[in-house]
Amino acid sequence: MRTLRVGSAGQEVYVLQTALMRAGFNPGDIDGIFGTRTLSAVQRFQRVNGLIADGIVGMLTWSRLRPYLVGYVIHSINRGETFWQLAEKYNTSVNAIRVANPNVNPLNITTGTQIVVPLNFDVVPTEIPISSEMTALIVEGLAMRYPFISVGSLGNSVMGKDLLYMRLGTGRTQVSYNATHHANEWITSIVLLKYVEDLSFANATGGNIYNINASELLSRVNLAVVPMVNPDGVDLASGVLNQGTFYNQARAISAAYPDIPFPEGWKANIIGTDLNLNYPAGWELARDTKFAQGFTSPAPRDYVGTEPLSAPESQAMEQFTLQNDFRLTLAYHTQGRVIFWKYLDYEPPRSREIGEAFAASSGYELSLTPPESAYAGYKDWFIQTYNRPGYTVEVGVGTSPLPLSQFPIIYNNNIGILTLGMALI
Repeated sequence: MRTLRVGSAGQEVYVLQTALMRAGFNPGDIDGIFGTRTLSAVQRFQRVNGLIADGIVGMLTWSRLRPYLVGYVIHSINRGETFWQLAEKYNTSVNAIRVANPNVNPLNITTGTQIVVPLNFDVVPTEIPISSEMTALIVEGLAMRYPFISVGSLGNSVMGKDLLYMRLGTGRTQVSYNATHHANEWITSIVLLKYVEDLSFANATGGNIYNINASELLSRVNLAVVPMVNPDGVDLASGVLNQGTFYNQARAISAAYPDIPFPEGWKANIIGTDLNLNYPAGWELARDTKFAQGFTSPAPRDYVGTEPLSAPESQAMEQFTLQNDFRLTLAYHTQGRVIFWKYLDYEPPRSREIGEAFAASSGYELSLTPPESAYAGYKDWFIQTYNRPGYTVEVGVGTSPLPLSQFPIIYNNNIGILTLGMALI
């Protein structure tokens, strides 16, 4: 995170304000603007934490705020200390501590044992814009709270960021979900992260999700989630990346397309390749269509790349898929409240049936992909390669990036799809 002070604005200020609120230092409205109330909250936080109360959020202040972003602390057990005492000290629950420390016997804790203590709030913030750095913090926090989640990287973006994935479930049937091939569709990353959090909580507590027992579901299925396929593009579109070589290059690319607002209209990866037009499934047809529309070189959207899989992000997604045995995939996009389910004349077994169940649970329309977008997408490549059910889910309505005020409705509409994607395959 960058150093912030009075007058700073944008995604990282949203993150700061969220952390302060979680820590009990009310910054006022969480509005992404570092004003006087945020300054006062920062100074109070700094004083309580033994820092110079200068109101400047630099490395030391961010380090003290970090637990309120990842949602946990590491506690070294003192002589005679119990889980109950820890729960009282950190205002959390004994069960949350048990879940986070499955290899620790609460009746026989050795002094000095390092204990993960989940804090008393949800890890995933659903009311602020997201970034690649915040995504990494959330993934870390979820894996620490719920150690049955495994985490890895399927590759790197153009700028070298990890393309993170999470896996959970012990079943033999593999399913995969991904989000944010398109930069300004970052709200879909929040959808998947929040779903993983809710599914994990239900699994840990013996509860249900969409009226299905989570533990039973995850005993049959192994779910892989790639929450952010295009981290560089997200950082550009959300305003986190606003200087430097890559930013200047993107701004120069965008200048040739004045009708596409910059940076919020940016869909491509950071060097101008539309990742969901970069897969080897009718790529040449997609190229002809998009070239005819004027997207013949790197652009904020709709440029197919120099060849299939020319982008490291799409290469990594292809390799990750080939290394696994996914029986179904969901690719999340915005917008239109529609589910696209076929590629050309491929109709994988049960794909219509499952798609109809998705539509019934969400209120979204089950539809064929329109001709101008019918080729070179991840879903298209998956269906062509495996002849298994693959879906592009377009959430929300409006101009991307969709306003976060739509998130509760979007999430409620998609809990069924995300759960049935595992339950019906």
